[in-house]
Amino acid sequence: MAYEAMKERLIRGAFEPGRKLTVRAVAEALGVSSTPARDALNRLAAEGALVYSGPKTVIVPYLTMEALQEVTAMRLALEGLAAERGAVRAPKDLPDLLTEYQAKINEGLASRRYAEVLWMNKEFHFSVYKCCNMPYLLTTIETLWLRIGPSFHDLYPEFAIQKYGVHNHEVVIESLRDGDSGAARAAFENDIRDGYRRLKQSIRVREERSES
Repeated sequence: MAYEAMKERLIRGAFEPGRKLTVRAVAEALGVSSTPARDALNRLAAEGALVYSGPKTVIVPYLTMEALQEVTAMRLALEGLAAERGAVRAPKDLPDLLTEYQAKINEGLASRRYAEVLWMNKEFHFSVYKCCNMPYLLTTIETLWLRIGPSFHDLYPEFAIQKYGVHNHEVVIESLRDGDSGAARAAFENDIRDGYRRLKQSIRVREERSES
């Protein structure tokens, strides 16, 4: 349970890259003892989602350019597939649910509560993906989000100002209402590409600072 809780927080961007996490802090945050907290951190470190900087401290790693390119290529292929098949099988009330999620995302963007935006963003995407009824595919997509989720912090405030994600999500909702699974897939793929361009810029700035 501790592992799943930490994994979900990382996927949803609850911890930004560079954040240090101690066994004690994680145990207190999850309401568990140190043993399950340590086991969860060890497992996540073994999966590459965290990196140990000491015997009891881990760091949320920064995303490299190579990792971003690889993860993005996989996301386009796998999330595109999940989105298209999910759109075909989506219940009729899903667009209404996504509209509610988007309203919460918009509220978070307006008030600069980006952690809440990231939390709801995952709900929006996976509400469609889960409809594809392909559990192995979903597990693989979650693994990709586990690696890239913390870096979603770098999308803001630009994404809040330019409304890239808002537009893409609105197209998803409209596509689902129209029964156009291909358009829904294209909208999610555009969302991923827009994020890629912003994250690529962020990595370049960080690398230039480290070299100077």
